[in-house]
Amino acid sequence: MYRKLLIAIDPKDDGEGKRALEAALKLLEEGGELHLASVFNPGGSGFFPHVTEEAPEDKEEQVRHHLDLLARKYLPLNREAILHVVAGSAGEKLVALAGQLCADLMILVSRGGGSHWPLRKATVEYVSVNAPCSVLVLPSMEKNESDGPVESE
Repeated sequence: MYRKLLIAIDPKDDGEGKRALEAALKLLEEGGELHLASVFNPGGSGFFPHVTEEAPEDKEEQVRHHLDLLARKYLPLNREAILHVVAGSAGEKLVALAGQLCADLMILVSRGGGSHWPLRKATVEYVSVNAPCSVLVLPSMEKNESDGPVESE
């Protein structure tokens, strides 16, 4: 069981958020701290390419709003999460945040190299190598569905 968990999450991907929160709640000890983090690129598309060219404050507020909705939707009523929305390079910011929080575990969902977000795989690799804590990488839901058992006739 872990005392401080940090989940790096895309708040626009509801399935990813639900899956990561379910995994975290199984690993978080009673009374432990749960932190949800999203990183956005203030200069344009990057970790969140769906965010349009708008003021960084507007981007931050939009990401925070989606992250808050996701937490309220999937967290049990007796659990709270501390939200972190950070601007910059996803890998570097997540590693720094894990260090600042003294996190015991960081959870990421990998979309692999075939994703429409090519930086995602590089981010997962960077965090896995540089994080000051253990890192759990959950495979993407698409990968799980395609890797299922093949029935023979």
